[in-house]
Amino acid sequence: MNIGFIGLGNMGGPMAANLAAAGHSVTSFDVAGTTANGVSAAASAVEAATGADIVITMLPNGAILRSVANEVIPVMDANAVLLDCSTVDVESTRAVAEQCAAANVLAMDAPVSGGVGGASGGTLTFMVGGSDEAFAKASPLFEIMGQKAVHCGPSGNGQAAKICNNMILGATMIATCESFALADKLGLDRQKMFDVVSTSSGYSWSMNAYCPAPGVGPTTPADNNYEPGFAADLMLKDLRLAQEAAIGANADTPMGALAQALYAQFVEDEDGSGKDFSAMLPKFEKSDRP
Repeated sequence: MNIGFIGLGNMGGPMAANLAAAGHSVTSFDVAGTTANGVSAAASAVEAATGADIVITMLPNGAILRSVANEVIPVMDANAVLLDCSTVDVESTRAVAEQCAAANVLAMDAPVSGGVGGASGGTLTFMVGGSDEAFAKASPLFEIMGQKAVHCGPSGNGQAAKICNNMILGATMIATCESFALADKLGLDRQKMFDVVSTSSGYSWSMNAYCPAPGVGPTTPADNNYEPGFAADLMLKDLRLAQEAAIGANADTPMGALAQALYAQFVEDEDGSGKDFSAMLPKFEKSDRP
């Protein structure tokens, strides 16, 4: 396929390189001038999108997505696919999908899970919203860039799945960190706690696969001074998106709201910016009950 790829950051760069390595013709544009192996650089987003079968975007937020969509949709061919892999607000995603429909362009939102390692290794999970026709066209690319793609329904549902998933993740990581801090103060060895919880009803991905306690369980960012695998700043972004969606849908999400408030405090008022989202554990280690 002829692929236009817009946004070659930490995630987009390796994704574009994997597509090129698989034999696709990839033309890219990034405002910072970033390039990727095997990928041709374009002078603008419009140039990257012109003549492409699929245009893939990996962008920071909904406002930038809308801006890029305004540029590229008018030059895209009928029945070409605009595949947005960013994590943005549901409202922006659905607005861009309506814009695509008016221009006979197929729209898909496909935010990812798996981080930079998954992007490099081609093992991402895609949560996909859009039509059956668009999903069928993009499926061969999902197989190159990831290990799983779940078609969640119409446009916007991919973003909905991503923010619901990460609201669970944020809340469970906080609970996991709190529990380790409590175990410390009760004199319970961390390894013993892990041995019990990881095989009991407290089991969770945050405990078993991404344990926030250094030296316990599998190797995680906690064993590398909390250098980010998934940054606390990005968790805060996703929790805010979840709360925006909850307000718009009139959904009661008190745990999600509290998780957002705690990550906001951690990132903006404490020392959490630039650290992994599991670095909540040292935060709770140092704090006492108010």
